[in-house]
Amino acid sequence: MTDSATSATLGRITSAEIASQPETWARANEQGENRPAGLPAPGERVLVLGCGTSYYVAAAYAWLREQAGHGVTDALIASEVPGELRDYDRVLAISRSGTTTEVVQALRALPGGVPVTAVLGELGTPVGAAATDIVDLSYADERSVVQTRFPTTLLTLLRTQLGGFDAAALIEQARSVLADPVTTPEPRQLVVLGSGWAAALAQEAALKCRESAGMWAEAYATGEYRHGPISVAGPGTLVWSLTPLTPLQIEAVEATGATVRQGTRDPQVELVAIQQHAVAWAAAGGRDADVPVHLSRSVVKL
Repeated sequence: MTDSATSATLGRITSAEIASQPETWARANEQGENRPAGLPAPGERVLVLGCGTSYYVAAAYAWLREQAGHGVTDALIASEVPGELRDYDRVLAISRSGTTTEVVQALRALPGGVPVTAVLGELGTPVGAAATDIVDLSYADERSVVQTRFPTTLLTLLRTQLGGFDAAALIEQARSVLADPVTTPEPRQLVVLGSGWAAALAQEAALKCRESAGMWAEAYATGEYRHGPISVAGPGTLVWSLTPLTPLQIEAVEATGATVRQGTRDPQVELVAIQQHAVAWAAAGGRDADVPVHLSRSVVKL
């Protein structure tokens, strides 16, 4: 543990970037309304590539795009692209740093002639050099190793582009959650649940807590939790759901002695709340979220 004065200085950069999300989301909404070149058009068959956080954004977007009726959308981990692929009209590659080796290699291995759009936090990088179009998200880039505002800003852009999305309400929710104090103590075990597109965000939320606080954090699609993983739950487990739970699901979790926290806001905003908790839990344990253990800004050597 650490004293309060020292704790207040830990994770300051990451905290500032988390707090800046309403502003970057507003800019992304405007960017999306202007229809930047290279974003998938309705009807295109699309492959979305990413690693880590970028893959979770890809998976969430793939679910949202198909459900919006915009066309077939697959999300793949860049390091796991198979030798045989479906036919695609466009590839969307997500990379904050633009240098991730697995993304560069995946793009080089794609069949020729398929347009590639790179969504980048840093321009003039190898991923951009392999692309035919670039979506510039450098205004949402981060100093922190752990990603927070870049992925959520990209989600805002993509959700705006898909349509039927109230960005103003989302931004107000984010401002509200950012004003809330972090009062939940670090659990022995964190489980993040989500349904639909939020299942991918649950994975991202748990990743933030592993990266920042080095804690035992898991994530599951809500309906899957009772198919085995719940056997580990007990007193000291916090089950944080990004989407509503049924009374039966709540009863099953509470019967283990675990605590349930059910999100009432948009899953993207619940992710912001977990980002805040991850930094606070890290500081309470004497860890600096700005300097996560064993991590670097980009994986560039295999």
